[in-house]
Amino acid sequence: MHKPEDIKELYQDVSEQTVEKFTIWADSVLFSWQWWIGVSLSIVPWILWIKYRRKESTLRLLSVGFFVMFISTLLDSIGVQLGLWYYLHAPLPLIPAFFPWDTTLMPVTVLAFLQFKPKINHYLKALLFAGLAAYIAEPFFTWINFYQPTGWRHIYSFTFYFIIYLISHKMFNGKSYRNFD
Repeated sequence: MHKPEDIKELYQDVSEQTVEKFTIWADSVLFSWQWWIGVSLSIVPWILWIKYRRKESTLRLLSVGFFVMFISTLLDSIGVQLGLWYYLHAPLPLIPAFFPWDTTLMPVTVLAFLQFKPKINHYLKALLFAGLAAYIAEPFFTWINFYQPTGWRHIYSFTFYFIIYLISHKMFNGKSYRNFD
C-alpha cells in the first residue's frame, strides 16, 4: 500500500522534471523557427476564421469550437502523460498537450468543415476530417519533428477524430440554438 509520502515524492519528481523541461525549452525551442511556426499556427487560423466565419452562426460555432478545444486538450494531455507520444517544439512548455493543434488547428478545421457545404453527409465529412488529421497532418507533424508517437498508431487517432467530428456536428445542428439564430 502506498503512503502519502510516496505520492508527495512523485509530485516532487514531476516538479523537478518540469523545471528541467522548461530549461531545455528556453535554451533550445524558444524563438526557434519551430517555435515561430507553432505560434503562427496558434494565431493565424483563428484570424482567418474570424474573417470568413458565417457571422449569424457565431455562438453555435464558438460553442462547438470550445468543445473541440476541451476534448482535444484533455485527450492530448492524457496521451502525453501516458507516454503514448510527446512534442519536441511546443510553443508553451508547461502545457503537456500541443497548444496549436488542440486550441487552433482542430477546432478551426472542424468549424470550417461544419460551415463548408453543410448539405454534404456528415459521416462523409467525418471520414474526410479524420483521414486528413490522422493520415496527413499527424505524419506531417512527425516529419517536421514536432510530434513523436511512441507506440501510438494513426488508426487510433482516426477513430477519435471521427467521433469528435460527429459529436461536433450534432452540437452544431442541435435545437438549443434555434432561439439564438
